[in-house]
Amino acid sequence: MTTTPTTPATPAPEKKSWLREHSELGVSLLLLVIGVLVLTDALTMTVDITQRGPVGPKTVPVVVGAGLLVVAFLLAIDVLRGGRGEAEGGEDVDLSEPSDWRTVLLLAGVFLAFAVLIGPVGFPVAGALLFWGAAYALGSRHLHRDPLIAAGLSLLTYVVFNNLLGVPLPGGPLMGVL
Repeated sequence: MTTTPTTPATPAPEKKSWLREHSELGVSLLLLVIGVLVLTDALTMTVDITQRGPVGPKTVPVVVGAGLLVVAFLLAIDVLRGGRGEAEGGEDVDLSEPSDWRTVLLLAGVFLAFAVLIGPVGFPVAGALLFWGAAYALGSRHLHRDPLIAAGLSLLTYVVFNNLLGVPLPGGPLMGVL
C-alpha cells in the first residue's frame, strides 16, 4: 500500500474589507469638509467697503477652500482607481520605537496655554511662552538663550503683524508700550 505525502494546507489570503482597502477616502472626506467650511466662512464674511482693493480679505480663503475641494476630488478619484499611498518609511524614523507622548503632550499643553493666555497677557508675552515652550518640548535645554530668542521672535512677530501688515494682535499689558 502506497501513501501519498500530504502537504499542509496553505492559509487562504486574508480578505480585506472594501473600506480598509480604500481608507484614504477618509482623508479625501476630511479635505472636502474642511474645504466646504473654509469656502462657507469666506463667502459669508462681511467686508467693509473701504477695505476692498484688487485683492480683498476673501481672496485667499476662497482660493484655499477651492484648492482643498479640488485636492479632495482628485484624491478620491485616485483612490477609487486603485491608487495607494506609500507606506511610511522615514529616513530617520524608527517605526519600531513607540511614540514620544511626552513631547506630544508638552506641545499640546504649550498650545493650550497660548490659547488661554493670549487674551489676558497679550500676544508678545503669550507668544514668547509659546516659542520657548515649543523649543523646550522639542529638546532644547539652553535655559539662558531660548527665552531671549523666544521674546525676540514674539516681539518681531507682533510688530510685523500689528504695525506693518495692519493685523491687530492683542497687546495685553504691553499695549501702550509697543
